[in-house]
Amino acid sequence: MSTPNPAYESRLKFALDAAEQAQELILKFYQCHDLKIDSKNDNTPVTEADRGAELLIRELLEKAFPEDGILGEEFPEKKGANEFRWILDPIDGTKSFVHGVPLFGSLIGLEIVDAEENRTCVMGVCRFPALNEVVYAAKGSGAWWKVGDREPVPARCSEISQLGDACFCTTNIARWDAHGLTQAYETLHNGVKLTRGWGDCFGHILVATGRAEIMVDPVLSEWDAAALLPILEESGGHFLDLKGNATIYSKSGMSVNDAMKDQLLKIISQQ
Repeated sequence: MSTPNPAYESRLKFALDAAEQAQELILKFYQCHDLKIDSKNDNTPVTEADRGAELLIRELLEKAFPEDGILGEEFPEKKGANEFRWILDPIDGTKSFVHGVPLFGSLIGLEIVDAEENRTCVMGVCRFPALNEVVYAAKGSGAWWKVGDREPVPARCSEISQLGDACFCTTNIARWDAHGLTQAYETLHNGVKLTRGWGDCFGHILVATGRAEIMVDPVLSEWDAAALLPILEESGGHFLDLKGNATIYSKSGMSVNDAMKDQLLKIISQQ
């Protein structure tokens, strides 16, 4: 583990507090019978909880770090005056949220952008409002998992190395077919011990906390991924695109423990 960076640590503390405040707002709308649901241009749902939580985090950021940039799912990007850019997904798993399923999360990621436009994700927070659970990491500080009022414990990927012993998660099976990955899905599904649709950020965090070994999303936006990459890396695993690159900008995302990385990439590449 490298030496913690004070700039990351101060922003991590902020993000943990902001996510907790967003949780309070989101839960006011959770399982409400009169929740207003709109459809975006891509036919995905959005609610007043999504918009309200992102606005809240943006307002807090403007006060705490006014020179930092902000990219969020629900509102236009704010260009920054320094190397820091926040990447926000106020409710990852809105479909779960609107159906009253508690496996949705709030994602707050932090990215460093250097003079050559190289981008590095250095901090991530994933809070599950309905579960009162949070997993977080900053580069060099490890990954941590806190449930309710318990003390945080290290978040660590499992050491399972055999496909037949693994738990495999995914969000949407139809997306595998749409991207020509039907055979890869069948190979994983038929080869693992357990396949489950514990999707969106929840599935990725299951890998980071050793409760699953593989999570694959053939479709993923940068705001879905930015918080996850540092969490997976600091927990001893990997967050990769379908080609095996550690990036949030390829519109896909896979989380996997270190022992099964090569097996997963081989299965995906043989499609």
